Amino acid sequence: MNIAAGGHIFQSQPNAARRWEHATFWLFRAATYLVLGCGLSVFATIVFKGTRALVKPEAPFINTTFFTDAPETLYVFTFEGKGYAQGDREHRAFIAAHPAAARVKAESYVYSAGGIFPCIVGTFLLVVGSMAIALTLGVCAAIYLNEYARDGAFIRFVRLAILNLAGVPSIVFGLFGFGMFVIGFKVFGVQFFGWNVSLAAGWFTLAFMVLPVVITASEESLKAVPMGFRAGSLALGATKWQTIRKNVLPYALPGILTSSILGIARVAGETAPIMFTAAYVVRDKLPWDVAKVSDFFFQGVMALPYHIYVVSSKIPQNEYTERVQYGTAFVFLLVVALIAATSILLRNKLRSRYQW
Repeated sequence: MNIAAGGHIFQSQPNAARRWEHATFWLFRAATYLVLGCGLSVFATIVFKGTRALVKPEAPFINTTFFTDAPETLYVFTFEGKGYAQGDREHRAFIAAHPAAARVKAESYVYSAGGIFPCIVGTFLLVVGSMAIALTLGVCAAIYLNEYARDGAFIRFVRLAILNLAGVPSIVFGLFGFGMFVIGFKVFGVQFFGWNVSLAAGWFTLAFMVLPVVITASEESLKAVPMGFRAGSLALGATKWQTIRKNVLPYALPGILTSSILGIARVAGETAPIMFTAAYVVRDKLPWDVAKVSDFFFQGVMALPYHIYVVSSKIPQNEYTERVQYGTAFVFLLVVALIAATSILLRNKLRSRYQW
């Protein structure tokens, strides 16, 4: 046995297998750093270019109108030797104050002025509503599959179907939602959602899309709760439902909320499902500007991912639309991060409360 100088008999010796292991380690490490680098470059580009829409050179340095106004057409023109770039409302007020400016030719750029407040509101409503439906249905289904259902061919088929649904493209869910909730869904022969896109149609479509992830993660969380918790409760005379409600669900909630975090990321970023069921390019009224409370659920909304899609692909591209694109993408990341952070904080609070 050859022992390196200054070594000992138990010291690892260089050989071909160890060299291959070391090379494989660095290959995996380089691949990991490459993925992180690509992700960081994308985020850095969005943040760097997006801040141009959110920051302005004069005080208070935050472009509050981008967060509080609706999208508008931008008018760029020169009047009396001075250049102007004005939104639609500002441009009309300027012409009213300076009638001679009406004769000046102005270049117009659609959706390149104003803000994205209706898009932020619509995205928030779509995420909260769809996740409320998905968590309610998903947790109930997981409780049945894990706590009540007897393992058999039918239950195994149901679990396989749930796993297969997780891989269905979002465009298929969008067409399904359009066919079922927008056109064909009827209650007692009455057209329930009308023939228009609506917030409720978007909620159910997005909820069904994320439902397989919620069911699978919730069922795994229920399985992780020790059987002793159930046996002890039943031995003390509690019913099956009391055992589940008091001794199983509280300890499974952190894992269930983890599935909600994954669902939020997918629901918030989807464009195809809401394109067919819930999203408008432009809507003058905010969701709460309705005559009846019931109208709130049966109206379309604007949404950040659909707004990005329209501004990026459906209108002529220029320096003004680029500013709106990256600004909207940056705000979109902030909204998703805020909702996900809320779920994470709630999960951590429950985790620290229910520890065994």
